Amino acid sequence: MLKKVRGFTLIELLIVVAIIGILAALLIPNAITAIQKAKQKSTMKDVMVISTALADYLTDNGTAPDQAGIYAATSDFYGEISPFYIKIMPINDQWGTNFNIWCNDAVSGYANVTGANGDFVVASFGRDGLQLAATGYSPTDPEGGLYIVSAMTHFDRDLVAWNGSWISAPRSSAAAGS
Repeated sequence: MLKKVRGFTLIELLIVVAIIGILAALLIPNAITAIQKAKQKSTMKDVMVISTALADYLTDNGTAPDQAGIYAATSDFYGEISPFYIKIMPINDQWGTNFNIWCNDAVSGYANVTGANGDFVVASFGRDGLQLAATGYSPTDPEGGLYIVSAMTHFDRDLVAWNGSWISAPRSSAAAGS
């Protein structure tokens, strides 16, 4: 006697597809946020590694190397820092945008800080790669540039460290890293 094989009915298939759709709608935004958060944290780590290398250079030489903005692996600045102070110096943040570094007098005016000989600022312009007009930092309110990540647009904000201290970064990480 042959046994009849029964397939799925259309209603059963529609229910399975609906369940998969609901799960995807719930999980995909969380996955995208987690990916952006990981990129932000990794970029923040790179900013601190560069800042530490610049502080070490400053300690040995008495002044920071000259630099104003984007640098390349072929630049004099890169050659002065790498490989002695940092084995492989990152050029791009985790979103693929160039890091920007200002040293000495070039620091003045950027992010509301007044630069002097030996000062340095290391910045990533965030997910969108666009420099914000102001970080919110003020010498009278050092925590003014710190923020809480509560929306996807917050990943577009600049990540900025001045002399190794965060002046524009997520609040929870900045408090732990400073």
